[in-house]
Amino acid sequence: MHILVVGAGIIGLATAFELKTAGHTVNVIDPDPAGGASHAAAGMLAPAAETVWGQHTLHPLMVQAAADYPQFIDRIEAITGERPDYRDNATLVVAAEAADRQALNELESLQQSLGLRTERLLGSQARAAEPALAANIAGAMRFADDHQVDPRSLTAILLRYLHAELVREQAIEVLREAGTISGVRLASGRVVEGHCVVLATGLGALAGAPELPLRPVYGDIVRLRPHGGRPLIEHTVRGIVNRRPVYLVPRRDGSLVLGASSREDGRAEVNIGALHTLLDDARRLVPGVADASLLEVIARARPGTEDDVPIIERVEQGLVVSTGYFRHGILLTPFAAKATATLATGGQLPAAQQTTLSLSRFTGGHLPAQPVEAT
Repeated sequence: MHILVVGAGIIGLATAFELKTAGHTVNVIDPDPAGGASHAAAGMLAPAAETVWGQHTLHPLMVQAAADYPQFIDRIEAITGERPDYRDNATLVVAAEAADRQALNELESLQQSLGLRTERLLGSQARAAEPALAANIAGAMRFADDHQVDPRSLTAILLRYLHAELVREQAIEVLREAGTISGVRLASGRVVEGHCVVLATGLGALAGAPELPLRPVYGDIVRLRPHGGRPLIEHTVRGIVNRRPVYLVPRRDGSLVLGASSREDGRAEVNIGALHTLLDDARRLVPGVADASLLEVIARARPGTEDDVPIIERVEQGLVVSTGYFRHGILLTPFAAKATATLATGGQLPAAQQTTLSLSRFTGGHLPAQPVEAT
């Protein structure tokens, strides 16, 4: 079976990996592979620390994906001969001020309602685990099973593995012949034929595909090099500062990823106010940030749905949509890739997942596709 994956972010690349390793012919179509939200993402795999109220349908998928990550990483290494930078370091959620302890209380209450194991720490215990934390933090929680992966490492390996299958052009139309999906048309006018089209385009839209209820949620991300090149922290630190979230993710090379703002202002450029707040809040939690060198500042848009749950659905025979991952695209990758590949090859998802992930939950059962016949 020949399957066209439109979009070479981490979801599209991982889906193509699953399809290729299952013996299918695949093409991945994208003018800037791995250049979008995946390029900016910090890569936290934090189903416990990132759980929020009102996402009871999403949480089981987050937990499942996190549990699948070690095997996913092992498979990639076994097949490609390269191992992505996956770290099973724990996550500390830290309250900066006494007033921020209420947010920890709320998080702990939520975890307990979901049956998750929680480990509450005093400020002194958190500093014993992570000496770079500020001396006056108000408290913390530790999540031993919340890990991280470097998305740039992972996508680079997948891009090398899929090098022969890459089409570095912009897809603009989904094509049909006699009402059947036949391929896509590129901006150059070239037609790439296939039996199935997977739309993993994030916020991108193609003629002939359903209109998707997505919104761009911009995030500003900073990368730092600690003074002297020595790692500032060993754990991923998620902070709460005056009720604002901030995170610091250490990489194996000693660098530090700091983020992330969440803006829906339509501005693709880095926002200086958001950048200032991130740096100030990070310094409040880990004072050594003030001595670090700036490596990179970047902003990218994440595709969010109305309920912040992704869309993974075969919307018609031969056309699969896989998008809307918002903050959880990196975490959900192992689950999303398998689910999308299952649909692309004619399989079905469990009934509960079909309901949770369907596009029709936003459209009342109607899919507003605009058929385009091949010419």
